[in-house]
Amino acid sequence: MKTPDLSAFHALHLQDKPLKLPNAWDAGSARQTEFLGAAAIATTSAGVAWSLGYRDGNALPVDEYVARAASIARVISVPLSADVEGGYSDSPAQVAINVSRLTDVGVTGINIEDGAGNPDLLYAKVEAIRNACIRRGVELYINVRTDVYARNLVSAEHRAAEVMVRAQACHRAGADGLFVLGLTDLNEMRDIAKSTPLLLNVAVWPGLAPVEELAQAGVRRLSAGSWLPQTLWAQNARLVSGFLQDDAMTPMMENAASYSEINVLF
Repeated sequence: MKTPDLSAFHALHLQDKPLKLPNAWDAGSARQTEFLGAAAIATTSAGVAWSLGYRDGNALPVDEYVARAASIARVISVPLSADVEGGYSDSPAQVAINVSRLTDVGVTGINIEDGAGNPDLLYAKVEAIRNACIRRGVELYINVRTDVYARNLVSAEHRAAEVMVRAQACHRAGADGLFVLGLTDLNEMRDIAKSTPLLLNVAVWPGLAPVEELAQAGVRRLSAGSWLPQTLWAQNARLVSGFLQDDAMTPMMENAASYSEINVLF
């Protein structure tokens, strides 16, 4: 197995345009995404959970997630970042152990989120992860996701300021990046990006500006999130329903990828 290269992954965030991360959910989707030109791969926790038969929201068994990360790392040669949600424990020490298991199978970076809980717990988790990495001599890109915007945790006029406060604490704890889910306002992006040394990450979201404008606002990373598996679930539902209810067979074949084109990827 290749050794994760943090310097290469970190450098991808320092280009003129934001690093675009199409999120994968299994080895096949990750291999295809790399083949199509992705410079790095990130998992979508929702997509991974659904593919393994669990709901999204810190319900993934760590053993199964580690196995999935290992299978992805086996088939790609670009850096791999794993969305670990809240770390799958309220214990910072246990979260650090969980993350260490992922780095052992080839993960280069993580996303870890605050959700609607006390952000102090997130800072403690980040510090525990960073300290564990230092002790083990492991480099890891820690991208901290805050849901201040996505969950409307404070009033609209105070959201940017709240994110800035959280970003300062995350930086002190040892984070590298700041992922503000649901942030779409370019002026607020600029203010947040200027307020912290953490590299700003946003996600594909309704109302999001074009990539060129995001770059000018200080965005360093753009994630697809769970939109890809959500779209594929919708498409699969249409095809299966048509087949079961209307005997429709042609739609399954007319836009299908070639069997040989898929198989040759592996």
